[in-house]
Amino acid sequence: MILVFIVIGFAAGILAGLFGVGGGIIIVPALILLARFTPITAIGTSLTALLLPVGALGVWEYYKKGHVNIPAALLIAVGIFCGALIGAKLAHQMSPLQLKRAFAVFLVVVAGRMWFS
Repeated sequence: MILVFIVIGFAAGILAGLFGVGGGIIIVPALILLARFTPITAIGTSLTALLLPVGALGVWEYYKKGHVNIPAALLIAVGIFCGALIGAKLAHQMSPLQLKRAFAVFLVVVAGRMWFS
């Protein structure tokens, strides 16, 4: 499983640097499908894994090239800080099946909006 976790992290890192995604799009589904984690454990593990590395080297590269809006990022961070707590509380009130289905609906809606916009 160590290699599976490293590959999941590597894929998430590439996509985080490329598109700004990783946790919800790669890590959570991969942990559910490949490592057989429950949805709630996959989400918690993903948040823990992303806590520092995404905010370090990826941000530094974008910052060096002048592609970081610091005031916007700080305001978004405030929202993430509060929103993650609320989201975690909501996730703990859902069954694993409800959580998987809600996540799938979210992905379909986002994909549809991206496709048709």
